[in-house]
Amino acid sequence: MQTTTGLPNDAWVLIADGEKALFLRNLTDAENPHLEVVRKEEQENPKDIDQSANRPGRMPDTGAGQRSALDDTDWHELAKERFADEMADLLYKQAHKGRFEKIVLVAPPKTLGELRQKIHKEVADKVIGEVPKTLTNHPMDQIESQLKAELA
Repeated sequence: MQTTTGLPNDAWVLIADGEKALFLRNLTDAENPHLEVVRKEEQENPKDIDQSANRPGRMPDTGAGQRSALDDTDWHELAKERFADEMADLLYKQAHKGRFEKIVLVAPPKTLGELRQKIHKEVADKVIGEVPKTLTNHPMDQIESQLKAELA
């Protein structure tokens, strides 16, 4: 990862949270970033309880008549991880087409870690900064000011 001060002109910003992603492009300079939406991705990911088909399983334990509960799959978390995979693939395709030369990744720490593990080297070489925050539901002016402060 390269480190830079500010958000250069034409740099991309990926703002993701595991369910929603915004691909933004800086139209101006690092002094006063002005971002436009290039692409928006969203997945429907209901709460885990709404996705689970039945209650967790049980299995016999060592004592007579004892049974232990088994952890059920957390479908909500699994969908978030798959969303990070999809974003990594999408970033690779966009980078391979030459759509961006520099990118900043903005996501909650866990999602940012998953993205960092899954992105292709071609994308990783273009990452100029990372911001471990959730900004997906913020208005654009707040996103711009947060990025300006974080990348200063």
